Amino acid sequence: MRYTGPKVKLCRREWYNLFGTEKYNLNDNHRKPLGGGRGSKLSEFGVQLRKKQAAKRMFGLSEKQFARYYKEAFRRQGVTGDNMLQMLERRLDTVILRANFARTIMQARQFVGHAHFTVNGRKNNISSFQVSIGDVITIKERMKESPIYKTLLEEFQEFASKNKSATVSTSKWLEIDAKNLTIKVVALPEKGDFDQMIDIQRIIEFYSK
Repeated sequence: MRYTGPKVKLCRREWYNLFGTEKYNLNDNHRKPLGGGRGSKLSEFGVQLRKKQAAKRMFGLSEKQFARYYKEAFRRQGVTGDNMLQMLERRLDTVILRANFARTIMQARQFVGHAHFTVNGRKNNISSFQVSIGDVITIKERMKESPIYKTLLEEFQEFASKNKSATVSTSKWLEIDAKNLTIKVVALPEKGDFDQMIDIQRIIEFYSK
C-alpha cells in the first residue's frame, strides 16, 4: 500500500527533503532523525533498504509498484539501473513535476488523475503512462483559467521575457513552451538528468538478493 501518513515523517526517516518544497526542509527541524537517519550505523543491507525506501517515496510509489519497475528494467536490454531510472522519469506524473507544472509529486499525480492534461491531443489521466520522444503534453484549455495555472503562466512568461525566449527548459530532455503551457519530450532522460541522491546501484543490489 502507498503511504498516506505525514510526509515530513518520511523525510525525517531518511533525513532528506524527499519532496523538494520548503515545507519538507529539515535544516531548521530540531527533532531527531527517525531510525536509520543521519548518524546511525547500518549494515550494508540496511543502507540498501534505506536507499530503496527513499527513492520509492520520492516517486510516490508503493513497494509493489517500485519492485515492478526493477523487474521490467532487469528484463530489458542494457544497464538495469539506467533502465529503471529512465522508466521512473518517463512517468507522466514525474514529467509534470520535472517541468515545474506541479510543486510536488503528490500534486503532480493529483493533477494527472483529475485529467488536467492531454498527451498528443488526447485525454490522459494515467500517472504511470510512459512518455516517448515527440510526445506533447498540454494543459487543457479550460484548466488554464484556474488560479494555479494562471500563476504558472505568469511565472513562465516573466522568465521567457527576461531571457528573450519562448522556451523554458528545466530538464534537457523536456522543452517547455511558456506561452502555450506545453511540454515536449525531445529526448530520453540520461544519467545527468537523474536525481543524484538516488543510489540506484544499492537499490539494484537490494532487489538482486
